[in-house]
Amino acid sequence: MAYEIPVTQARAELADLINRVVYGGERVVVTRHGKPLAALVSAADLERLEALDAAVAGEERVASSVSRIREPGVREVPSAPGERQRFGIAAEYRGPGVS
Repeated sequence: MAYEIPVTQARAELADLINRVVYGGERVVVTRHGKPLAALVSAADLERLEALDAAVAGEERVASSVSRIREPGVREVPSAPGERQRFGIAAEYRGPGVS
């Protein structure tokens, strides 16, 4: 759970907040008008977050390249009329170059 503090108070207590994050293992959320504005996290937390972002980006690249691979002899078939309304489909994928 993160400790929340208004930005005006955080400005006055920055050194103490940094100590709480580094030595106390806390996470501090700085708010403005009660809404989250920024967060103070330890360098170790930041490294984990960046590693997670990199892993997710790598998975998205793999998924994107796999989705472009087509089996030989398999072709796309357009949706049957009315199928989109029946199943509540709001959009349809069209491959590159298809308008």
